[in-house]
Amino acid sequence: MKLFPQADELTRRQFVSNAARAYLGVHLFPMLGGSLASASPAAVVKGGTAKSVIYLYMAGGMSHLDTFDPKPKNKAVMGKTEAIPTKADGVTVGNYLPKTAGVMDKVCVINSMNSTQGAHEQGAYVMHTSYDLRGTIKHPALGSWVLKLGGRIHPELPGFVAVDSSPEHVGGGFLGAKFSAAMIGSPEAGLQDSQRAEAVSPEDFDRRLSLADRMNRQFHGRYPNADVKAYEELYREAIALMKSKDLKAFDLSQEPAATRALYGSGRFAQGCLLARRLVDHGVRFIEVQLGGWDTHVDNFTGVAGRCLEFDQAYAALIADLEKSGTLKDTLVVVATEFGRSPEIQTEHKDGRDHHPQAFSCLLAGGGIKGGVKHGLTDSSGAKVKEGMVSVQDFNATIAYALGLSYDTVIMSPTKRPFKIADKGVPVTALFG
Repeated sequence: MKLFPQADELTRRQFVSNAARAYLGVHLFPMLGGSLASASPAAVVKGGTAKSVIYLYMAGGMSHLDTFDPKPKNKAVMGKTEAIPTKADGVTVGNYLPKTAGVMDKVCVINSMNSTQGAHEQGAYVMHTSYDLRGTIKHPALGSWVLKLGGRIHPELPGFVAVDSSPEHVGGGFLGAKFSAAMIGSPEAGLQDSQRAEAVSPEDFDRRLSLADRMNRQFHGRYPNADVKAYEELYREAIALMKSKDLKAFDLSQEPAATRALYGSGRFAQGCLLARRLVDHGVRFIEVQLGGWDTHVDNFTGVAGRCLEFDQAYAALIADLEKSGTLKDTLVVVATEFGRSPEIQTEHKDGRDHHPQAFSCLLAGGGIKGGVKHGLTDSSGAKVKEGMVSVQDFNATIAYALGLSYDTVIMSPTKRPFKIADKGVPVTALFG
């Protein structure tokens, strides 16, 4: 007899998580739950030098025209935004990014991004998964794919962490909840529920573990089932994480005050600092989200406000990684679901609408050539003229930077083939 034949992944995960709280006095984290299928690393391909990814997601649709693809000769398009020079010859940015201008010699700007999705939910979904949103299947997030294909670096810490991200964009999909992100809200709070409950003494905790082990052996003897038996690994990993000396990676209070001030005091800024700490401790993929880029109304005020926090944090992150010598091992990504329209909507206090036909994303570190632009848009920033990069190509380039095979096929539970970047092909010209 098959145990729980109709139970779905979430139901099983909730059952085990509730049992852990009741009997062990601990919480079980998203990256330890769900399907515990093997995450054997795929074949390594020649690519970049990255070991980890810091994925900075600009939720809402960052205006490319006011940030990384300004058109100084077209005043009707630029409105209140002015272009300023950067440390990279021939690369300009919007005047809201003065600190970022100082590190652009380390950055590759892709000004020829193109998406088929012009709505937020669909655009964010394809950006994170390489596939269009469908009601019949949940696709794994990019970080889940990286964890599946590349495996963990640190055996005890989660391989995929998301800071201030939307849960629907960082899930394991059909790979199972084992490959979902460990969610963090406030960077200051770190990883919640990662320690033994105060009400449970060490002696009582060990006693409960011993009792759970005996119950598990009896249960598995009577009901042999691979899915249920696999949860033994969940308990082992949860306990290993609780006892790991590297849990300190999540503690921002250990950073010098001067370093924290360098990044800035905002939530996104401290998320970037946390991401750098996690990379230093062997976390494979960290996403940090900065929302508020949906500037339909009063675009220029909105962009200025978002850039104020992004500018300081991003420049500090690139400089910090470069100073420590770890930029070559870390791919820093800046992504968004689409750009904003060249047309300025005066009836909406100078707002800009959604524009998936052309927008900008950034790559730095991990073997990427710095101080360069890839692709070209027309004089208004409305259409890609040269070097178009699809969302799938962009994600394939991230896989390539990590030395992962973007052609590796994973079969879903319904026996359908999927790849990390669907039909995307990496832009190898970006590597030097």
